Amino acid sequence: FGEISEYASRAAAMFASCGIKKGDRVMLVLKRHYQFWFAILGLHKLGAIAIPATHLLMAKDYVYRFKSAGVSAIVATAEDEVCEHVEEAMKSYDGLHSCFIVRGEREGWLSFDRLIEETAPMTERVETLATDTLLLYFTSGTTGYPKMVCHDHTYPIAHIVTAKYW
Repeated sequence: FGEISEYASRAAAMFASCGIKKGDRVMLVLKRHYQFWFAILGLHKLGAIAIPATHLLMAKDYVYRFKSAGVSAIVATAEDEVCEHVEEAMKSYDGLHSCFIVRGEREGWLSFDRLIEETAPMTERVETLATDTLLLYFTSGTTGYPKMVCHDHTYPIAHIVTAKYW
């Protein structure tokens, strides 16, 4: 847990150094990579809003989600043509100011894995309220376009019972 805390603080500092701040919306397309936990907890520490997403999205799906949510940054896996679909979507959306890649290198993308090792942990605290948005999910879209579902900082409380009995 100490290592997760340290790397989450490193991720928070890395994101902040790239201009990500409280309230910014950052999409995470990281499959089951362990870096997901560093990234999402780092975003929580900054008060930024994490948007977990599947690696199965196509360019049109990214465009819709980027525009609907006002996404300003993305952290994506180098696998499964995710970056290619994001780059195609960026032709129709110019709001992304930071693109981080995990488990690989790509021109125009920041290396999450390298930068997190080079960045000192964030030590300052960003104040958040229980009513601030913590996570933003998109529904499956089975009957139409996916809808945004926002959860605030009280959302994890519901999982205490799950954790207790698991």
